[in-house]
Amino acid sequence: MAGHSVPIDFRVNPAKITNPVERKTLLQDLVPVVEPFTGSLTEISVSEVPGGNFVALYASDAMTFSVKLYANGIVSGTVEYYTDQVNEHKIVNDDGRQLERQLREKFGCSVAKVLPALKRAPVINPYFTSSDDRILEYDVDKIVFEKQSDFQKVQICHTLSFGNILVLDELQNLAESDLPYTHGLMNKENENFEGKEILILGGGDGALLWELLKEKPKFVTMIDIDEVVMDSCRKHMRSVCGDCLDNYDGPNYKIIVGDAIAYMKDYIEQNKSFDYVFGDLTDIPISSSPRGELWDFIRNIINLGTKLLKPGTGKYMTHAIGSGCENALKMFERQFSAVEVPVSINRTSNFVPSFMEDWCFYQATRKS
Repeated sequence: MAGHSVPIDFRVNPAKITNPVERKTLLQDLVPVVEPFTGSLTEISVSEVPGGNFVALYASDAMTFSVKLYANGIVSGTVEYYTDQVNEHKIVNDDGRQLERQLREKFGCSVAKVLPALKRAPVINPYFTSSDDRILEYDVDKIVFEKQSDFQKVQICHTLSFGNILVLDELQNLAESDLPYTHGLMNKENENFEGKEILILGGGDGALLWELLKEKPKFVTMIDIDEVVMDSCRKHMRSVCGDCLDNYDGPNYKIIVGDAIAYMKDYIEQNKSFDYVFGDLTDIPISSSPRGELWDFIRNIINLGTKLLKPGTGKYMTHAIGSGCENALKMFERQFSAVEVPVSINRTSNFVPSFMEDWCFYQATRKS
């Protein structure tokens, strides 16, 4: 069950809106274009609002059509209706394209766009965002797991296109389709993990651990604070994590439930070092400057993680954000220049199916 909103937008000469006669004619011409999809519309009101703009409201038996006319020539309309089925569309893609053609022909406008229906207050949320704040709609048909842990809201949603997706605090993290993400984080084909000692910070979905174990490492230590994430992925994301989350102690790996920062500080005091340290924790934030609690956390993780690398060969591997967020990536790169041990950095990227965008990864090598 959900409400649906179909945005209908086009541009006209501003005079068609600012001139009272032309404005009335525009609305009289617009309503018949929309009525084949809404049913017969009755005018409810037409009013002027601040800024020299106008709003109009129409209704049929099953739908409403609201229009805002901006003094700069933008006409922004919305058809709204309710259905018992979330994916029941009364105005489908072909209808939208037909409407666009009719609007261009009727009003001589170069810009006319009718978007697919946006779902309003659906029981299961299908909407997420790309890293640069574009709306992504997923074909979610059910929630297979949901629990509030001590640290975050943990969900696993099933989608028709990407399989199950791990969602943390309403942000998509990893889907069953997303092996390119894990391989991108590993910089697979360019790194040799055989016989290496590896530390994973985070990685509660088990995907990175599972893929690394296939590379015959000497030993992998994984530290994640949220056992609810591991429990849920063990049950519902087995195509991603295999059986590595079934036991926290394996022949060549150990999973620790705890605070990664505390353990890293202990390792530093013990003079322990690793061939690879993976930062599989939070994504870098989008902000105007690298300030705030999350940036402080990221800097702390990078500083401690690079200290644990073997000089000359050890690598700190981490994910970042989508390739479209160049300013955030540059800010992130600058954080490596502030670490206490010198490193050289390299950036790679992989297209991640469920993210629907190119995702960036970094490899920072500790200098001798």
